[in-house]
Amino acid sequence: MHNTIEKTKAYIGMWVTEDGNIRHELLPGNRYDEARGNRKSAYQGSYKVTGNHIDYKDDTGFTADGEFKDGILYHGGMVLYKEK
Repeated sequence: MHNTIEKTKAYIGMWVTEDGNIRHELLPGNRYDEARGNRKSAYQGSYKVTGNHIDYKDDTGFTADGEFKDGILYHGGMVLYKEK
């Protein structure tokens, strides 16, 4: 049986773009904190992972989604890699 990222909880942690400009931290408790450039906490909100899919809702009500594939997070036209 194939484990999804939802089952393994491997999504928890810091995800970053290759250039390090976007830093997207998925916190335990289904909250996230996103930094952009030198703007800490540029966006914050909640998320829900279902299988390998993630749905976001920021604290202003904006929604977005993404997909985890082969250890990479594809979200809003961005490609993010998990920091080790």
